[in-house]
Amino acid sequence: MKKVFAFLLVMVMVLSLVACGKDERTFKHGFDLDYPPYSFRNDDGTVGGFDVELAQAVCEKLGWKYESVPFNWDAKDAELNAGSCDCIWSGFTINGREDKYCWSKAYSDNTQMIMVAENSGINTLADLAGKNVGVQTATSAYDLLRDEEGQAALAKTFGNLGVYETYTIAFNDLKAGAIDAIAIDVTSGKFLMSNETGYKFLDEVLGSEQYAIGFRKGDTELRDKVNDALDELVKDGTYDKIGKKYPDIYDYLCLGK
Repeated sequence: MKKVFAFLLVMVMVLSLVACGKDERTFKHGFDLDYPPYSFRNDDGTVGGFDVELAQAVCEKLGWKYESVPFNWDAKDAELNAGSCDCIWSGFTINGREDKYCWSKAYSDNTQMIMVAENSGINTLADLAGKNVGVQTATSAYDLLRDEEGQAALAKTFGNLGVYETYTIAFNDLKAGAIDAIAIDVTSGKFLMSNETGYKFLDEVLGSEQYAIGFRKGDTELRDKVNDALDELVKDGTYDKIGKKYPDIYDYLCLGK
């Protein structure tokens, strides 16, 4: 009996040590509620998208519990600073924000372009003079059109720059003829056009960027753990497997390249 008791005591101590050594946590993934193909809510209420699936894969790799924290994009900083989420991970641009967050490795390249209807008669940026152009609030395209060193001069030629809560709403207005063009990142634009015909990008590029995960400044320990997990997902093929489910962005994925 004493031997059995001693054995059980040892096992309890071993299990306790294992439990103490395991990095158990709930990872609160903050993302745009409507930014396909990176993040979105499905008809059944579940969340999906490339960034959502990649974040879930990171949690699985690290043994963490995944928690989705969808929000309106213009509330992202308030959500992060309040501790409602651990990061902003939803097609989030590094460029121009380098010192505002603790950034992960870049995982996707991107460009900002103008989307129009093929029969609009708009073929160059110069043709946008006097036109109504839409853009999503708090996005890179929005910042670019307000930046004097970016495309502010171009924006001043527009008849109007309409600011939308989401690109989905802007695209619906483009289809309805309420606006003439949308300033948008090419991957999101390709996704919106994937089930539609009669739309195109202008050849001229507004700007280029890279997407990464934005953590609170100083949160390097969490950032490094996520970076290490991303590296493992590249090595075991998971990153590529998830990417292939989203053909509109697959060619722009850059992690491990």
